[in-house]
Amino acid sequence: MALPHEPFEEPEDDQYADGHDFATSADYTGANIEVLEGLKAVRRRPGMYIGNTDVYGLHHMVYELVDNSVDEALAGHNDLIQVVIHPDSSVTVRDNGRGIPVDLQPQLKKSALEVVMTVLHAGGKFGGGGYKVSSGLHGVGASVVNALSEWLRAEVRKDGSLYVQEYMEGVPLDPVKRVGETTEPNGTTVTFMADRSIFTTLEYSFDTLAQRFREMAYLTKGLTITLLDERPGPDAEREWTFYFEGGIVSFVRHLNLSRVPLHSKPFYVERRIGETAVEVALQYNDSFAESVYTFANNINTVDGGAHLSGFRAALTRSLNDYARKSGILKDSDANLSGEDVREGLTAVVSVKVLDPQFESQTKNKLNNAEVGPAVQSVVNAGLDQFLAENPTDGRRILEKCLTAARAREAARKARELVIRKSALEGLTLPGKLADCTEKDPRNCELFLVEGDSAGGSAKQGRDRRFQAILPLKGKILNVERAREDKILAFEEIRALITAMGAGNSETFNPARLRYHRIIIMTDADVDGAHIRTLLLTFFFRQMRQVISNGHLYIAQPPLYRVMYGKENFYAYTEDQRDAAIAEIKEKHKNARDPDVTRYKGLGEMNPEQLWDTTMNPATRTLLRVNLDDAAAADEIFDMLMGDQVPPRKKFIQTHAKYVRNLDV
Repeated sequence: MALPHEPFEEPEDDQYADGHDFATSADYTGANIEVLEGLKAVRRRPGMYIGNTDVYGLHHMVYELVDNSVDEALAGHNDLIQVVIHPDSSVTVRDNGRGIPVDLQPQLKKSALEVVMTVLHAGGKFGGGGYKVSSGLHGVGASVVNALSEWLRAEVRKDGSLYVQEYMEGVPLDPVKRVGETTEPNGTTVTFMADRSIFTTLEYSFDTLAQRFREMAYLTKGLTITLLDERPGPDAEREWTFYFEGGIVSFVRHLNLSRVPLHSKPFYVERRIGETAVEVALQYNDSFAESVYTFANNINTVDGGAHLSGFRAALTRSLNDYARKSGILKDSDANLSGEDVREGLTAVVSVKVLDPQFESQTKNKLNNAEVGPAVQSVVNAGLDQFLAENPTDGRRILEKCLTAARAREAARKARELVIRKSALEGLTLPGKLADCTEKDPRNCELFLVEGDSAGGSAKQGRDRRFQAILPLKGKILNVERAREDKILAFEEIRALITAMGAGNSETFNPARLRYHRIIIMTDADVDGAHIRTLLLTFFFRQMRQVISNGHLYIAQPPLYRVMYGKENFYAYTEDQRDAAIAEIKEKHKNARDPDVTRYKGLGEMNPEQLWDTTMNPATRTLLRVNLDDAAAADEIFDMLMGDQVPPRKKFIQTHAKYVRNLDV
């Protein structure tokens, strides 16, 4: 992602900082107020409905349609969803549910199918008559997909008849038509082509979709989801089918595949309280990380909410009560903290709510206040019974918690030496840090540079107004295999935490972050890739909000320099290198071959070259690190950086064919 910007460019004297012009304010009249009708508002501001218009928003289009089919499954009317990515990058979502109604909708005097596909906030999820439980809240899913598609075709199979309606940019081409009879079961099929004028890419990721559908299948017992990729390429006609009889218990076992469980049988409880259905599975393992994933009506609530708060409260209370009753904790001992009881925990918390209240259309956080006490009550009762019936497992879990408590106290003492205080409090920044002069973190960048040599070039080539440099010596500790006290004992990690100024782990406070753009800059070789992976592991485990808030980036230094006389071309891929060579030969007929340099390290570049290619906001390319699926990321980090060799070996053997040969 290119970021061409000048952080300190001042607004003109006659403008506000946000671009509003004083000179035209007197002309602001009723004629300036534009009313967007129908789906035009969606096309004008798509990010409000699907998050953004890059890869995330593109996949969200598929999720919106699949969520509707899952709602049919939750209502007991659907057990099969088929998703197909066609060669032209159009997508089909098909289910065998009841089929969208096609009869007349009384308010608008149109077919209900047309209303669902063209009117925002129209659907069967508001009054409770169509769905008791649904992942949709706003009733905008299908209509938003329609609005953001070049074309869309909806087919409904209902009571032996086939009904069809087609749309262009959300506008129906004809009324809903009955086109014939069908012997297939009832259901809905939607095929759409995302609008190229809106989305920056139409490259769907099979793996991203597969991970999402795997989660959906785990969360919905009896549901089969099939994903077929018809696009040409090395994985042409790739097809996966997901069906899990064990539900979220199978999900927890899957998440723990690369870990050693402390107890073979996962804890599981399922119960309904009022209108809220609660389902929880958990299993402790030998790792130091907490892996808790929450879902509301099958939607992954990545920011948690009431159900997560209720689960955490119940877990802490039940384990402390059991520790007291069993005599493991004496009257004089302090209670185990929430952090203590969640170390090495893998859990899935799934709730089904009649009227879910999410923070936004992207549904990242559940706000229903009544869900917290319901989850707490169910987990307390279930966990108390589990511990009473499985005393050996209970003792193993408590031993893990007590060890975590001792390590937490050691980490607290270590952290006191690390947490950066303000300048008035007197703690200085690391000596190796070359800080910037700007104080507003929104304008500041921190480059984490591999090695002192590259760090020296970066310090000389940077713009010291807003760019800070922190050289890192060698490879940092693999935090996947270490507790916090060991992590804080590592010098390079202490320097990193101190420089960033926001603490780490449970004490991390994003409001205190000194830089809002943290850039990993390593060599383009195997060692550089390893260092980059170690840093990504550190941020994921210790400062996950740096990633989720969009503050973490990866620099893209060029691999090649192509020179001819005074002409310089920098190439980031072999194709770009070959294109530069061809351009030079075309421009200079019968000339000698240009000189080609393969950069194996950042230290090979002088400060001017490093600035021009990798650090200058006007010319560089940065990759933003996103966290689209925390469960999938957790699985990958644990597999690649954990202690278990067989899963890592299998992963490498499976994915080796996707890796280009490295010239190292």
